[in-house]
This record gives sequence, C-alpha cells and structure tokens, in this order.
Amino acid sequence: MSNIKSLGDITGRTKQFKFETLDPIKSFPQEVTKIVDVVADFDKEIVFLSSEGKLYQTTKKNYHEKLKAFESLPPMKSISSGYYHFLALSNEEKPKVYGWGQNNEHQLGFISNNKRVQKPTLIEPLKEENIDQICCIGFSSFFLNKTTSILFGCGKTKNGKLGKPEITEDYAKIQKLHENVANVFSGHSEHTLILKNDGKLYGFGLNLFGQLGLGHDNKAFTPTQIKLEFPVEEISKIRIAYRFTSILTNDGKLYVTGSNLLTGFGSDLTEFTQYPQFKNNNTIIQDIDCGYHLFAILTQDNEIWVQGKFDGFRSNESSVIRKIQTGNNLTNDLSSYNQIKCCDENLIFFFFESNSYLCQDLGKLLKNGYFSDCNIQNIPVHKILIETRIGKTFDLIKKYLESNCKLNEIQDLLKWIYCDQMINFKRTNEILNHFGIQNAQKTKLLKNDLKQLLFDEQTSDFKLVVKNEEDDEEELYIHKFILAARSGLFLNMFQNIEENLQKVKDYSGKSLETIELLISFLYTDELPITADTDQEFIKEEFEDIVEYYQLNPTIPMMDIFEKCSKK
Repeated sequence: MSNIKSLGDITGRTKQFKFETLDPIKSFPQEVTKIVDVVADFDKEIVFLSSEGKLYQTTKKNYHEKLKAFESLPPMKSISSGYYHFLALSNEEKPKVYGWGQNNEHQLGFISNNKRVQKPTLIEPLKEENIDQICCIGFSSFFLNKTTSILFGCGKTKNGKLGKPEITEDYAKIQKLHENVANVFSGHSEHTLILKNDGKLYGFGLNLFGQLGLGHDNKAFTPTQIKLEFPVEEISKIRIAYRFTSILTNDGKLYVTGSNLLTGFGSDLTEFTQYPQFKNNNTIIQDIDCGYHLFAILTQDNEIWVQGKFDGFRSNESSVIRKIQTGNNLTNDLSSYNQIKCCDENLIFFFFESNSYLCQDLGKLLKNGYFSDCNIQNIPVHKILIETRIGKTFDLIKKYLESNCKLNEIQDLLKWIYCDQMINFKRTNEILNHFGIQNAQKTKLLKNDLKQLLFDEQTSDFKLVVKNEEDDEEELYIHKFILAARSGLFLNMFQNIEENLQKVKDYSGKSLETIELLISFLYTDELPITADTDQEFIKEEFEDIVEYYQLNPTIPMMDIFEKCSKK
C-alpha cells in the first residue's frame, strides 16, 4: 500500500534541517487501501486517516514503523490537529465528534477533565448537533453545523481566538459562537478565517504580522471582513500557518499575507498579495499547505517548492523559496501528485492516485520502444497510441511536431501521451491546443483513451484465439505494445513470434472470461465487474494471476478486485 510519500525527516529542533528524500511509506497494514489525510500536532504525534475510515497514530520520528490503530470506533471521514490535540469526525448518518490529546485549555470540550486524553473519546455536548466540519487552532477547536450554519467552539479565548469578546474567561466550554457560517479555515495558528452565507470572507484572532489580511496588524476580536482583489467565489483553498495565510484560486493563482518568513516578499504583508515567485511565469499551482513555520507548494507539473523555517533559518529572518531537488525520487517519478500536506516544519507528505500502474508500465515504452512502428525525430513511437490520444492522423501530428517543436518539447509531449504526466505544463498544453485539446491534464485520461482500443479489430496488430466453455474458438483483438509493456508473459511470447498475426489457443489454461478481464485491466487499470459477474469465481481465478502473467509485482490485484467489485 503506497499512495502517500514523505519528504524529510525529524532531526530535532536544534539541528539544521534539510529536505532530501521522497520515500513511499510501507508501514501501513494490508487492510489499508488508501490514505486520504494526515495531520500532526506541534509536539510529536501524527495521525493518518485511511479510505476505510480508520485512524492510525504514531510519532513523527517513527512514522515509518508499524502504526497503532485505534479500535472500536465508527468509520471517520475527517481529522484535524491543534498544537497538542486532535479531532475526528465520524462518517455516520448523524456524525459525531471525537477528541484526544491535551485538554488543559478545555480545547476538547471535556470540562470535567483537564488532563491528557489518551484515545479518541466522544465529545458528548456535540452528539446531537449534526456537525459537518471540524477545525483546530492552537489551543482551541471549532465545530460547524452546515445545515444550521452555526459555528460552535471551545478552548482558549485570549487575543480573540474565538471571535467573541464577551467571553471573559481564559478558556470557554463548547458553545455557539457565530451564525450564518458556511465554512471555517484554520491551522497551527492563533487566527481563523470563516466564509459566511453572505459570500464574504471574515477573519478574527491574532494579527501581529498582518496574517488576517485586513490591511493592518491589529488583533481582530470579532469577525472582520477581508477585502480581496478577486471574487470570493474564485477561492479554491485556504491554508493557514502560525503567522501566515495563503489563498489558492480556481485558476491556480496564489495569494499570501503575513510573516516575511513565508510571504516571499522579504517583509511582512497586511493584505493578500499575489505570491511573487509565480506571478509572471504562468505556473499553475495545484495544491498548497502550511506547517507551523513552513509553506509548501505543489505545481501542476509536479514541482515542489518550500519556504519557511528550515536549513538553519531563524524566525526573524526572511527565508527564500526553494525548489526541492530529489533526483529520480521525484522529478522522474511517474506518479502524479494531487495533494500536499505539511506536518510541523520538518515533514511533508504527498498523495497521489494509487494503482497508477498503467502509466508506470507504458512509461517503459519511452525508453526502448517495444514494437514501435514509426518515429518522430528518431524517437521510437507507437502510431495508434498517439492518434488515439490526440485525435489526429499520425502524419499530420508528426509534420507539425517536427516543424514547430524542439526535441525536448516533443519528449515532454510524449511523456504526457504515454504517462499522463506534464513536465512543461505551459508548452505541452500549447502544443495540444493546436490540435484542439484544451487543458489536457484535466480533460484527458490515459485509461479512458485506451478504452477505445480495447478489443478493437480495426487497429489491432495481434489476435488471440481462445476456447470458451463450449470448446468454441473466440477471437480477441489486442495491441502487442500495450500487453508487452504490462506483462512479462506477453512480452516473451510476442518476442518469439515472427508473424504479425498469430492464433494462440487456450495457452493459459484460464477461462475466456478471466482472460477478457485480464486484458481489460491491462488496458485500463480497471476490472469490468458488474452485478452479473460471478465474483467468487473471478476472485479465485485471479489469486495467481500476478505471478503467472509476470505483472508488476507491486500490483495488489486483490485490492483492485475488491475496489472494482464495490462499484
């Protein structure tokens, strides 16, 4: 199981810290299909949430070791962390909130318990409130009922942390704070932003460095409207650090305010201003996230940039944004990252689509061109695949590329054709726009295109003839380069066959249905399982299929079967 990778490690707060390696996490139990979120407190604890809704906790220092699962809990759908506490929201018809960690400021809502809570415990005062969203700040917590638009909160009140100055105690029990709230945003911070039903963005809390974007550096004890140079409707994400706030828009632009450690301007900002590093080069930002003193950026062409308190920077210095250089671990990785998560200032996690074996296997064709039938500037390519993905005749495509594109630009385009990966986002899309493909990374998917070739007699260059249950012959039309790239068995078979078309009878000892499912998987990374499929039979047949067909040994075929059978 590995749809999540980590960058960096914990070396201690007093030592110089560097991001160096991007490693998959292999410590999750076999039952974990996918990790969907990870959060960490300011101290040492880290919590993962799986797609099955299970929570796994360990320390930042030992996250590569076996994780501790919290048992006897309902499935969870979201998690959040403060300085020293955690919240989790159950995935039930009527969601419930669970909390654990320190409760010295009543940030968990357990008024009668000022000690540390060791495991997720139901927060009783909220069990009838139908909470939709949870959100932690430093020593406080927020709970939003999106049906009633009421924001609840508890914990430390100093410096306007709850946005309600009439609360005079040092800490507050769970209570209604604000009405007409549509969304709430916070982080390892002492300030909070909320989106109200009137379509306006408001902020409250500590503002010493201008992190609220109000145009000044005074504290905001009540929700105060934030003025932006773009409509609130264009906001895609809001991520918050200790003295810093960032906003990502739907078109991939980035705006920041707050501490000079993270703004990229060399000075504090008090208003949201477009981030300077990518302002004029048309870079599209895919995701952003913040740790306590760390800001990380993931671009759509899989570049990772970080800025903040690392490599020996002191908190009063202005840091410089740095692109992560990790060699083949990152820049040549065929995984396409879609989410980035910061934990403190020492650790970053990257999420990507699991089971992207199709892209990995077809990527081999870029190196040696198995059964290529043509070339572009002496690069071996496969005409059918290029025509299928771009939707034009190969002669037209080849003529345009060789007349208008440099060799490295053609190589970048081929990386997208074979692997669905954008290397030079702007230039690759310019080339594809010429052929009528707009924003290819969002509108085109390799597996969807290859479905067009599945058992297509017109484009096929090889024919399998397999006996069905009645001992009659059935013809399956396939493409040698696809099966050869994905299966060692097919590669060896095709290399030993000289004729262009060859009849192969019952070579596997498997049923026709099983072979059809296998070939469908090799083309799409999916199994066409329906309600009418004999699932028990197919499941049994697939138990040894990975070894027999010499597929990528990391492919968890049974996990894929389980995933497809639930659709």
